[in-house]
Amino acid sequence: MRAYAICLGAVLAVTGCEAPPPLRPAPSSAGQASGVVNPAAVARVRSELPPGYEVGDLADHAAPASFWGLKPNWTADPAWCGVLADPGAGAPVRGWSASGPGGIVYALVAGPGVSGAPPDGCAAWMLTGGRTSAAVNAVEPPVIADTPTVAMSTVATTVVEGGTETRSHADTVSAYLDSGYVASVTVVTDPGSALPVLGPDVAARLLTQTVSSVRGAGR
Repeated sequence: MRAYAICLGAVLAVTGCEAPPPLRPAPSSAGQASGVVNPAAVARVRSELPPGYEVGDLADHAAPASFWGLKPNWTADPAWCGVLADPGAGAPVRGWSASGPGGIVYALVAGPGVSGAPPDGCAAWMLTGGRTSAAVNAVEPPVIADTPTVAMSTVATTVVEGGTETRSHADTVSAYLDSGYVASVTVVTDPGSALPVLGPDVAARLLTQTVSSVRGAGR
């Protein structure tokens, strides 16, 4: 089983610090699971949402970067880490979004044609696009048998008119599946909300359910 972790931490400027050492996946006693992936089955996971959430379709070209509030043509530093913000770039995407009192949830499956593993050397990185910037740091990913996984916790800062800054937090987890597919779940919350927000365990749980659902057709 391969596991990989990324976290978007507090928004910090990246200066002349040394690059962090590459994260090493945990050793695996078996190869990545193989089988048919049914992207449409991601719809089944909506039943796992807490009560009170309104579900809708994803926009075209949906990706974690857009869920974090980044505009198109964003840039990543280091550049190779950008694939984590859009793991399904150029591939068909199926999924849904849901909004409720604890935040906004996005679930997607992209592919075929997606890279089968996350890149190394992305323990801490930055993403910038338009008026929004985000900082990224590693967190522990969920364990899914024989499946490379990555987990990200994001703090994004947007500068609005008058110089006022707004912040949002997001937990993103992704799993690299069989036959060139990737599944990803993002939970976006407002740190200043007076209501209880969804915890990071929600994204991990929904990703595990998503992987189980989309692989079910081939098992």
